[in-house]
Amino acid sequence: MRCPFCGNPDTQVRETRTSEDGVAVRRRRSCPDCSGRFTTFERVQLRELTVVKRSGRKVLFDRDKLGRSIEVALRKRAVEPERVERLINGLVRQLESSGEAEIASETIGDLVMEALKGLDHVAYVRFASVYKDFRTPRDFAELLHSLVEPGT
Repeated sequence: MRCPFCGNPDTQVRETRTSEDGVAVRRRRSCPDCSGRFTTFERVQLRELTVVKRSGRKVLFDRDKLGRSIEVALRKRAVEPERVERLINGLVRQLESSGEAEIASETIGDLVMEALKGLDHVAYVRFASVYKDFRTPRDFAELLHSLVEPGT
């Protein structure tokens, strides 16, 4: 692993730990040249996924992009980072185990919406408003109405 501070290609692993869910490995590293310390994370990738956009364009699946969009929806919400990480890991596992190498962006969006709906209703509405391209207050009202349980 290359040192991010000085570029030395030979860094040393000082400590290795697996995450709670066993999906990632965290390594504390140090550089013998500049004495810099940093952390790396490794994740198992079961298969390489391709996302098929609405336009038909194909791009490689980016776990970090998925995480960023979920983080934006959850901004300033009281949701523990561990729960968010479990949600993202679960979504990625679900996509990788689908058996498909190509996944429509709509499928990913729908999975994220369902996951957020169970995690935080405000984040769900935020994500849905962008994903569904809301244009009027009526769009929000219809979504909010679907969240309200009968009899409440």
